[in-house]
Amino acid sequence: MKKLTEVVEVENEGLVSLLGQRITVMCANYFYTGILEGVNDTCVLLTAPSIVYQTGPWSETKYEDEQQLPTALYVQTASIEAFGVLNA
Repeated sequence: MKKLTEVVEVENEGLVSLLGQRITVMCANYFYTGILEGVNDTCVLLTAPSIVYQTGPWSETKYEDEQQLPTALYVQTASIEAFGVLNA
C-alpha cells in the first residue's frame, strides 16, 4: 500500500536563505566559494568568488588551496550537490 505524503514548500529556505552570506557550493568537479548575490531556477551568482582546489581539514577556518577568480561567477544549480556557510 502506498503511503501518501504532502510536500510543503517553505518560503525563503535553501539557497535563498543564504543571500548576502559567504557560502561554499560543492559541485561534481570543483568547490566554489563567494558571496551569494543571486538565485534563480538555473543558476546562482557568486561575487568575490574563489575556486577551492584543496579544502584541507574541515576544522580549519581557511581552505588549504583557494584561488580567487577575477570576476563574478555564475554556477549552474544543476551542478550543485551541496551548499552552505563553511569556513566563514
